[in-house]
Amino acid sequence: MSDPKNLATITPASMGFVTLSGEDREMFSGQIIHYTITPLLGIKIEWVTEITHVKENTYFVDEQRFGPYSFWHHKHFFKEIPGGVEMEDIVHYKLPLGVLGRIVHPFLVKSKLKEIFDYREKKLSELFGEMR
Repeated sequence: MSDPKNLATITPASMGFVTLSGEDREMFSGQIIHYTITPLLGIKIEWVTEITHVKENTYFVDEQRFGPYSFWHHKHFFKEIPGGVEMEDIVHYKLPLGVLGRIVHPFLVKSKLKEIFDYREKKLSELFGEMR
């Protein structure tokens, strides 16, 4: 679940996700992952994240170093439960562009993030069985 090579698999094809570097090793603290996404109108965006914390089979944290957000902090938690694994994502982010960013948030960014995480939940259930 926490292998960087899985990112493309669990991201909707419509996002045009392509890893440029950083997926060649098992996840570790300090790992830099560089990729491109094409979230809207065919506009390609480079994104660089750093894996800042890893506790195997428990959690990991990625933070944006360069990319579309002013701030991005994403925590991934895993907990073994009877019959499977419970997974929880907690994302804190801030958009750039001040008032304009706040205006487009509800109908562009928030809806796109919901689409991505809904897709991931569905894809992970297909790959690993029902997630809770």
